[in-house]
Amino acid sequence: MHTIWTIAKRELATFFDSLIAYIILALFLGFSGFFTWLYGNDIFLVGQANLRVFFNIASWSLFFFIPAITMKMLAEERKTGTLELLLTKSVSDREVILGKFLGSILLICIALAATLPYVITVANIGNLDNGGTICGYLGLLLLSIAYTAIGIFASSITTNQIVAFMTALLIGLFFQIIFGVLAQNFTGSLGQFFDTLDLQSHFESISRGVLDSKDLVYFLSITVLGLYLGEWSLSKRHIS
Repeated sequence: MHTIWTIAKRELATFFDSLIAYIILALFLGFSGFFTWLYGNDIFLVGQANLRVFFNIASWSLFFFIPAITMKMLAEERKTGTLELLLTKSVSDREVILGKFLGSILLICIALAATLPYVITVANIGNLDNGGTICGYLGLLLLSIAYTAIGIFASSITTNQIVAFMTALLIGLFFQIIFGVLAQNFTGSLGQFFDTLDLQSHFESISRGVLDSKDLVYFLSITVLGLYLGEWSLSKRHIS
């Protein structure tokens, strides 16, 4: 665990040293904040104290920004040769994957924590549903770890950051949009199958304040699978 934490801290420091973290944080806060208040007019006009608009906008913002965070994690290190140097030390492939995964999640947690002024602002307007707000942030966190795992995997199969970015987006596109569209166009067991794979349906269920074990299992399953495939890809390339 010490090794994983060391790698995570190194990755987080690298983000801030290269100004990437500041750019991503500014874009995320600016994008989510602008559209939250633009399309959340009912907050002021009706006085409805909720953050449903923000959670919806943030889920789409993270869909684009997480691949930008993870695209260099392994692709850049493989390209420059620093990954091979790291793996020659007493560090396992799993520790590398988990360390980089944790470093990315820490940056995302900082971005989400920076949106707390939205909560304070809305809470001052009316009686904010604290349970719904907590569940909304939990949903964003679960969505983030799933997409981060996908991004880590995408970064492990290439030496090109742009390819890693596009691959993560393409995979995420199925979970974010395509499975949901298929679920609406098919009926019966096939429609239920695609609905089960639809990430947005699981996220919306949690963000409404409904905690269901099937939603937690869904996000954790994607995360574990993504990290496993990333480790498998890394070990294959390391052997070769």
